[in-house]
Amino acid sequence: MKINPGFLNLKDRYLFALIGQKVREYTAQNPSQEIIRLGIGDVTLPLSPVVVAAMEQAAEEMGRAETFRGYGDEQGYPFLRQAICRYYAGKGVNLTDTEVFISDGAKSDLGNILDIFAAENTVLIQDPAYPVYVDTNIMAGRQIKFLAGTVQNDFLPLPSPDLEADLVYICSPNNPTGAVYSREQLQQWVDWALDREAVILFDSAYEAFIQDPELPTSIYEVEGAKRCAVEICSLSKTAGFTGVRCGYTVVPHELVREGVALNELWFRRQTTKFNGVSYIVQRGAEAVFTPEGLQQTRESIQYYLENARLISSALEELGLWFTGGRNAPYIWLQCPGGMGSWEFFDYLLHQYGIVGTPGAGFGQQGEGFFRLTAFGRREDVLRALERLVTLSL
Repeated sequence: MKINPGFLNLKDRYLFALIGQKVREYTAQNPSQEIIRLGIGDVTLPLSPVVVAAMEQAAEEMGRAETFRGYGDEQGYPFLRQAICRYYAGKGVNLTDTEVFISDGAKSDLGNILDIFAAENTVLIQDPAYPVYVDTNIMAGRQIKFLAGTVQNDFLPLPSPDLEADLVYICSPNNPTGAVYSREQLQQWVDWALDREAVILFDSAYEAFIQDPELPTSIYEVEGAKRCAVEICSLSKTAGFTGVRCGYTVVPHELVREGVALNELWFRRQTTKFNGVSYIVQRGAEAVFTPEGLQQTRESIQYYLENARLISSALEELGLWFTGGRNAPYIWLQCPGGMGSWEFFDYLLHQYGIVGTPGAGFGQQGEGFFRLTAFGRREDVLRALERLVTLSL
């Protein structure tokens, strides 16, 4: 028996587990200190009323013999897949329901999608990056290349003519930086992928936070993307499903490599390794895409975006450089006074009782930067800002 060597190449702790440990140790030593958490991107608003009503109705159906349901389609119930297709049609993107696969969240599919690609493929990951991109590929033993996001390119790196890779992760709006690609910038990535027959894994978990009508909310709004991109989305931040678990992955029929449709491979993988998301959850997710659900969801998103605006305004008063906070729930700031990321983490925790996320945890290019999230309760955000404005820079 041999262990998968990829797991032995991982860091000892997942980023947010390490943050949690540090906060617990500090709290144990300082039990009277109030801690305000602006670090992990978990939502704080409850589910929308229309979602709760739909799930209650579905639960009642499961309690009656005539409406009880057992196993559903592994790729998701048609009613939800069709609702998602109508949502995309509102963006000007035409999909068939056989191109949509329901999942228990983007995090799972971002790792699981790798099952259909050979281990010898080279993967390109933008640095800084959501840790799941890196860790899942280390587990699989793939060669990883990093593309630097910097202040100079507004943390939106673009492909160069000599750049070579087989798979590339793109997240827009980005986690952790909050930066958003324009249509023209995404077109450059699509053209690059088509030229090399590469595949883009496009993480659109935060698409609903984009308010600027000029910015694309799906990579399929870009010409040619259906022939080179898989889009992975989640209702976790869009509709508060972090504890409910539901997302979806779009694999267009036009996406073919080595003569094989990736849609067919993903269908085969899911029917083998996944039994689907519960009927009750999928009925709740369907309600998200109703007119009433979209309106209630927008209200929650506006709440978080107002939090982001308040944080951004405070950072501007302090004269700190940052990106994000406008069309995204994340604010990515440069640590003051030349501090390192973990140094600034400890400073905020010990001096002000504020928890954020050190940029170094997202990659080498994240050193010297720090992520704040807008998912907190308004009163907590305001208390945190009262403390932040007294920073000694």
